[in-house]
Amino acid sequence: MDYQSYFANQRDEHLKELQEWLSIPSISALSAHKEDVNRAAQWAADTLTRAGLEHVEVHPTAGHPIVYADHLHAPGKPTILIYGHYDVQPVDPLNLWETPPFEPSIRDGKLYARGATDDKGQIFLHIKAVEAILKQEGELPVNVKFCIEGEEEVSSPNLPLFLNDNQEKLAADAVLISDTALLEKGKPAISTGLRGLCSLEVSINTANTDLHSGSFGGGVPNALHALVELLATLHDKQGRVSVDGFYEGVPVLSQDMRDEFAKQNFNEDKLRQDLGLDELFGEEGFTFVERTGARPTLELNGVYGGFQGEGTKTVIPKEAHAKITCRLVGDQDPEYILDRIEAHLIANNPIGAKLTIVKGEKAFAFNTDHSHPMLQKAADAFEKVYGTRALFTKDGGSIPIVATLSHVLNAPAVMMGFGLPDENLHAPNEHFNLENFDKGLLTIVEYLKLV
Repeated sequence: MDYQSYFANQRDEHLKELQEWLSIPSISALSAHKEDVNRAAQWAADTLTRAGLEHVEVHPTAGHPIVYADHLHAPGKPTILIYGHYDVQPVDPLNLWETPPFEPSIRDGKLYARGATDDKGQIFLHIKAVEAILKQEGELPVNVKFCIEGEEEVSSPNLPLFLNDNQEKLAADAVLISDTALLEKGKPAISTGLRGLCSLEVSINTANTDLHSGSFGGGVPNALHALVELLATLHDKQGRVSVDGFYEGVPVLSQDMRDEFAKQNFNEDKLRQDLGLDELFGEEGFTFVERTGARPTLELNGVYGGFQGEGTKTVIPKEAHAKITCRLVGDQDPEYILDRIEAHLIANNPIGAKLTIVKGEKAFAFNTDHSHPMLQKAADAFEKVYGTRALFTKDGGSIPIVATLSHVLNAPAVMMGFGLPDENLHAPNEHFNLENFDKGLLTIVEYLKLV
């Protein structure tokens, strides 16, 4: 079958459909968009039905709905569960978008909109690939199931319960996911590892009110000073996290792993120049790709307190706050890590500061064996379409539900991403390169035929 011609002929219609989905502001983190999230779920269900999938269902949860569909008419053939999400990140800061985030725009071969690459654009490829095979051949070469959720951007709180309650319904030989990226243009990758995650919020309180810095300065504790002093204890000068026990469960980076990372031929100087930086920074003794793929981190995501308006206000703030996230690797236990950070903060709390710690999300790291046939066939599919075999990588990001999916269903996760690292996911001007939209469709068809 000539799938290249088929997709070329359908391209305008496919992009029109995708833009319709992208125009729905399905922001799962904001309660004001609950109805929009529901609309996006129903849109997915309707599109799956039109594509020829069966048993299409929109399952309500305690949060946002999960969309299920299947096509199970290939006895004796493998079953592939295709996972994705239709919810998107908030759009702030809105003023940095060149075009409105929910008014999709195509320019310079890229589709701009919130959710274009994360993840509506990528899961859309799977729906259209399955539809194409059914329209061209009347049957699928494998059994296919879809599980598309609406809470991935808020750490999938309700999907684990759905998985546990529906293990037989969702049973599969592999979980196919497109929510990652190529290494760079024309250089496909299959992720065999994702970092875990844990988060916490830290607050410092001093006096019971803000104070005049002339009348009280130098005589009372300053919440901002205390917080900055406390946060500075979390790392040493070499970029290593100073929390006792933080590296427990972190695997030694073997020479084989370092050789695999080196195959990426990553250009650190180009990255530095592209980001407008004088120098890169991180844990001493590791390259950039090793730091971001195989090493744990502790990052400050927000530090705030005191007067932040225009001009000057001579105030000693009574409170200050910080948001912290950690990316975890290997066998690091997120609950243990949070406990160790809490103990460190308490032990180093400055004089006169009252400390409050609120623990947040927790997710284990995910790893899979790149030698598994399901992953090797994915590399074959990439090679057939892109002309170069995919490299097996470890990604620095976290998709907490991947480890859960693989564990509960006892199936390998095949992470075939079609985004690019510079497509601004989670940031203003998110976009999806249409070259990978086109090649992604063909690659998914090839993969479903190979397995």
